[in-house]
Amino acid sequence: MRRILWMILMNWWYVPCGLYRLLRISSHPERYSEEERFAIVKQIDNRAIRGGRVTIDGHGLENLPKEDGYILYPNHQGMFDVLAILQLLERPTSVVLKKELADIPFLKQVFACLDAIPLDRSDVRQGLQVIMQVAEEVKKGRNFIIFPEGTRSKNGNHLLDFKGGSFKSAIKAKCPVVPVALIDSYKAFDTKSIAKQTVQVHFLEPIRYEEYQGMKTTQLAALVKERIEKKISDMTE
Repeated sequence: MRRILWMILMNWWYVPCGLYRLLRISSHPERYSEEERFAIVKQIDNRAIRGGRVTIDGHGLENLPKEDGYILYPNHQGMFDVLAILQLLERPTSVVLKKELADIPFLKQVFACLDAIPLDRSDVRQGLQVIMQVAEEVKKGRNFIIFPEGTRSKNGNHLLDFKGGSFKSAIKAKCPVVPVALIDSYKAFDTKSIAKQTVQVHFLEPIRYEEYQGMKTTQLAALVKERIEKKISDMTE
């Protein structure tokens, strides 16, 4: 919370203008292209990160598929994760988020600009609809972020189990799966300090459909988790 307040304070002159543009665009997202909506979110994201004294150390951007229509699967450390990933991306990317976040002021507008998809984890039928919706949109060339742990880990750089159901959309879309290793992302918002922090984001080599074809979702989940854990271990030893 302290860092969020610091972000606002350090951007006090930009907040009214940025908030006005965000509200205007999010109220009628259909009037703007996906690229235009993504650009305003990126601008706000970049200013927040700089104001919050956080440096994003990105690696492996060359691993992102050259053509759109893929899903990023990062480990989940906290609310800062999406900010860290989006700052490094050049092309529009959306996110599957838990329903509880969908109506929070400001976040609601940001997610509207990203055309994000809320997931009600207590509603199995709605969950199946989200799986199909994401798969269809990925087939059309959209990119998504899905957190396969389902909830943030509260144990620093240690991962929770990856849920197999998170990978059903990728399997149905037959799209590349990109593991993303986040390191120290939790330090941005989940500690009381506002000291300078560096968050590492590693885009690992994509797993093409030909590689995971025939795997069960639980097997694919285990493979992605294994690769992320190895990268985190290699970088934190």
